[in-house]
Amino acid sequence: MAESRRLDVPRGARGFGNVLRLDPDAVGRFAEAIARFLGTGRFLTVQTVIVIVWIALNVFAVRLQWDPYPFILLNLAFSTQAAYAAPLILLAQNRQADRDRVQAEEDRARAAQTRADTEYLARELAALRVAIGELATRDFIRGELNRLTEETPEDAERRERKARKKREAAARE
Repeated sequence: MAESRRLDVPRGARGFGNVLRLDPDAVGRFAEAIARFLGTGRFLTVQTVIVIVWIALNVFAVRLQWDPYPFILLNLAFSTQAAYAAPLILLAQNRQADRDRVQAEEDRARAAQTRADTEYLARELAALRVAIGELATRDFIRGELNRLTEETPEDAERRERKARKKREAAARE
């Protein structure tokens, strides 16, 4: 079977697509710029002024009437504007949705990492508390020393006997 006849490999682009190759990012940036402009007060003001001038000239200037009363040409201009604006706005919204999705995934990953770090630190803190609980604290050592230094009557008697023996040995010499 010839390489060009394989059905599992897509053929190269044909027709008009070969002539007109557009960068999707450049088109997307253009769409976002247009969508941003269409949503401004400046655009609405300019468009309103143009419409008022258009209607005024076509109603009052008898010699300049290029679009009489039903204003069909003005409607055609609005339809053309809407036909181009709607897909550009949708493209801009899709790009923003993609950016939002990526940001949400990054936020989820960051939250998961933070949670894992917090759980690790909690386990380490618990281990330290257990280890400190097994260590002899200052109060424990002080209590043990006090307990050991307290003399019982038997201990006092033994100490007295040792001291008497030392004196007797010193007196003999």
